[in-house]
Amino acid sequence: MGFERRRFIQRGVAGLAGFGLLPWSGLAKTSKGPAVKKKTTQVRPPTRSLGRTGITLPLVSMGVMNADNPAVVRAALDGGIVHLDTAHSYQGGRNEEMIGEVLRGRPREAVILSTKVVGMPFDRQTGLFTPATTGEAFLEKFELSLKRLGTSYVDILYLHSVPRAESARFEPLLAALQKAKKDGKARFIGLTTHRNEPEVIRAAIAAKVYDVVLTSYNFRQEHREEVGRAIAEAAAAGLGVIAMKTQAGVYFDQEKTRKIDMKAALRWVLAHPGVTTAIPGFTTFEQLAEDLEVLANPALSEAERTLLSPPQVASSGFFCDQCGRCERQCARGLPLPDLMRGYMYAGAYGNLAAAATLVTDLPLTDDPCQECAVCSVSCPKGIDVPGRARTVMGLRKLPSSWWV
Repeated sequence: MGFERRRFIQRGVAGLAGFGLLPWSGLAKTSKGPAVKKKTTQVRPPTRSLGRTGITLPLVSMGVMNADNPAVVRAALDGGIVHLDTAHSYQGGRNEEMIGEVLRGRPREAVILSTKVVGMPFDRQTGLFTPATTGEAFLEKFELSLKRLGTSYVDILYLHSVPRAESARFEPLLAALQKAKKDGKARFIGLTTHRNEPEVIRAAIAAKVYDVVLTSYNFRQEHREEVGRAIAEAAAAGLGVIAMKTQAGVYFDQEKTRKIDMKAALRWVLAHPGVTTAIPGFTTFEQLAEDLEVLANPALSEAERTLLSPPQVASSGFFCDQCGRCERQCARGLPLPDLMRGYMYAGAYGNLAAAATLVTDLPLTDDPCQECAVCSVSCPKGIDVPGRARTVMGLRKLPSSWWV
């Protein structure tokens, strides 16, 4: 993205200044700091078993979604991280291509690689796949992912972003996952979930097909205790459990005056014995150094626990629980949780590409709220759902060349 385009976006094209990003770049920020140096003698980091897969992983892995600097990924691998998590849709496929470049010249077996594919078409209002959803289309996307990654197989293939138990049991996609595993193109198969996590995790257990569950889990979730119980059940059933969305939006407030202690947030997640590893998304060498500190010392102190319980603040910050209450209030049944997630990608993580990809894939008009003179949607956490929805929908008015 050129300077003029970046400056134009910063001035608030289509209301994008509402994200509070000043300055703002189209992709995640990167650092030119020094790479993590290899040590001649490295202490083996603490590890946990990934369920019944036989894979053993360090407690901290890398969510590569926001990263656009291959040097940071290489430094993570050199620093002791062995698991890289990406997806077919991240950065329009360039994320997988970058990982393929990083892996070139490295022993393939030295890296645990996972990717995700969304089953399409998908009715976001019901959370269900449609009769037109086919396993063949899912596998075509997966084949392209393998080509981008430059590998003949991934260690984990996920059915991505499953919001309902019924979708976790959708037979055409279960058959596609099992075929990929039988053909040796995926060593293990799993699903990911950002919403209704306990319901989806328990559906994955009952299906007796999945090997791994990747779930949102953090200290700010209102239903974190129920998510924690479902994680324990999955681990007891032999499923590997990997945690995402562990940093809970980075800031306590939308004004970005109260930053969440990133190391404490990550350690809180790892305190659950059922979590094998977490995949915090980091994009800079400084963030990598913080995560490596947690990897070396994952114990959560009482002082850190206190940091995660600050005084009540006036603003709700970026983090959305994805509880779905707003969606049930909306007269038009708009996929508001998806829009809130897109807002968090842009506002909290500075990832315009991820937000734009999510929002433009939704089956909506550019201004779906215009038919309603008054919006009665409210959030129990105080999030301005209507305002955020209108702001993030502005991404649909930008040409894709600006965020791809």
